[in-house]
Amino acid sequence: MSLVAFTTIATIILLLCVMTGPDGDDLDEFYTGYGSLSPMRNGLAIAGDYISAATVLSTGGVIALDGYDGVVLALSIALSLMLLMFLLAEPLRNAGRFTMGDVLARRMPGRKVRIAACLATIAALLPMMLIQLAGTGDLLAFILGFSSDSLKTGCIVGIGALMISYATIGGMKGTALIQVLKIVMLFGSGAVVAALILRQFDWDLGKLFSAAAAHSGVGSAFLHSGLEFAGGPSPRLDMISSELTVVLGGACLPHVTMRMYTANSARQVRRSMSWAVSCVALFMLICTVVSIGATALIGRETITSADPTGRTAYLLGSRAAFGANVAASETFLFTMVTTALFLTLLASVASMILACANTLAHDLLAQGGKETTPRREMALARLSALVVGALTILLATLVQHHNLQPLALLSASLGASALAPALVYSLFWRRYTRMGLLWTLIGGTLVTLVLMTGSNLVSGSPFSAFPHSDFNWFPFTTTGLVSIPVGFALGWTGTKISGRRKAEEQRRQYEAVEAWILAGAVRRGN
Repeated sequence: MSLVAFTTIATIILLLCVMTGPDGDDLDEFYTGYGSLSPMRNGLAIAGDYISAATVLSTGGVIALDGYDGVVLALSIALSLMLLMFLLAEPLRNAGRFTMGDVLARRMPGRKVRIAACLATIAALLPMMLIQLAGTGDLLAFILGFSSDSLKTGCIVGIGALMISYATIGGMKGTALIQVLKIVMLFGSGAVVAALILRQFDWDLGKLFSAAAAHSGVGSAFLHSGLEFAGGPSPRLDMISSELTVVLGGACLPHVTMRMYTANSARQVRRSMSWAVSCVALFMLICTVVSIGATALIGRETITSADPTGRTAYLLGSRAAFGANVAASETFLFTMVTTALFLTLLASVASMILACANTLAHDLLAQGGKETTPRREMALARLSALVVGALTILLATLVQHHNLQPLALLSASLGASALAPALVYSLFWRRYTRMGLLWTLIGGTLVTLVLMTGSNLVSGSPFSAFPHSDFNWFPFTTTGLVSIPVGFALGWTGTKISGRRKAEEQRRQYEAVEAWILAGAVRRGN
C-alpha cells in the first residue's frame, strides 16, 4: 500500500508542476510565482520549507531518546521561525527580489558580493540536501521492508531525479504547491496519531511522560535537562551552543528566506509568517507527543534497535499508536503517515535545489558582465538545478553508509555563523561595508567548517561520521558558541578596517534605501 501511495503522490505532484510551471522566459514567475499565493498558502509553503524530513526524523529521535532535551530542541525550532517573523521577514521582502544575493547587493552592489552570497548559499544547503537524500534509501527500506544496498542506491537516484524534475519544471509556484500539500498531509496524519496516543493515556500528558520515563532506560533523568550532552566535558554549554545554533541558523537558510520574496506586500508577508509560525509550533507539539509516545509504548531498546540515533521514532510511534490488532482503516492511516514523510523528503530537497539553482543562475552566471536575456537566464536556472541535483545524487550515493547527522547541524551552524550576521548587519547597520560583508560570509563559513571537523559528531564517538577514528579536539557538539560571535566580530572588524571614509559612504548609501528596506516606503524629495 505504501509503494502504491508513493507512486501515486509522485505522479500527481509531477502533473501539478507541469500544469503550474512558468513560461520559458518569465523570470518573475519562475523565481517568485508572481506573488500570486494567498497569505495562507504562502504561510503553509514557508512552514513546509522549514519543516524538512531531517527536522521531523532527527527531532523525533532526540525527543524519544533524550526526553527533556528533545522538547527544548522542538521549542527552539519554533522560536527560530518566530525570530525570522519579527526581525527579518519584512526587511527581507523589501530588500530582496529573487535571491539572498539581491538582498545583500541592495546597498553594496558588486560581483564579489554576489559570488560570496552564492557560495554561502550552496555551502549552507548542500549538507542538508545530502543528509536527506542519502537517508532516502534507509527510510524507504524501513517502510517497504527491503534491505538490499543496490535497491537503496536505486531509491536515492530515482528520488533525486524526481526532485530535479520538480524544481526545474515547477519553479517557485510548483514547489510551493508541493509544500502546501506536504504540510497538510503531515499535519493531518500527525494530529490523528497524536490523538490516538493521548487517548491511550486518558488524555493526560503527565501519564504519557511518566510512562515514557519508565521505559526510557534512564529513569527520571529522561525528564530533566542534560541527557543528550551528558557524555561531553561541558554539557550545559554544549546545550546552549546547540540551541543558539538552531534558533539563529534554522530560519536564515536560503530556501526558507526565498519565500519572503514571493509576498507582494509587507502586510502579506506578516500574515504569511503568522500562518507559518502557527503551523510549525503546532507540528512541533504533535511531533513531541508522537515521539514521547513511541518511548512510552515500545521502549528505548526497540527504538534504538531500528536506528541507534532514533531517526525512526516518529514512524515507530505512529505504528504503535494503533496497537497489536490493526484494522484496514488504521493501515490506511499509517500509509498516510509514511506518504507524508515521503512527500516531506521530496518537497524539502526540491526547494533546496531550486534555491541553489536560483543563486547560481541569477547571482553567479547572469551577473557576469554581459547582458543576459530572460530566456537565457531561465535556461541557466534549469541547467543549474540539473547540475546541483546530479552532484547531490552522486555524493549521496557515496556517503549513504556513514552517519550524516553532523551535516544537519553543519547547515544550521553555517546559517547562524555566516548568513545571520550578514543579514542582520546588511539590513540594520548603516556603516556596514563591503569588506565587512565579505569577511562575515567567507570567514564565518571557514571558521564553522574548521571547528566542525573537531566536534564529536565527526569522530570520537560510536555515532559519529567516522566512529573508528578520533581527532576530536573541539569540546562542543555544534560550533555556535564560538562561530556565531566570531561571525559577528569578523563583520565588525572588516568594517572598521575599511576606514571611516568607506563607512561614511556606506552610511549615505544605506540612508538612501533605508525607508524602503525597513518599511517598504519610497523616499520622496532628496
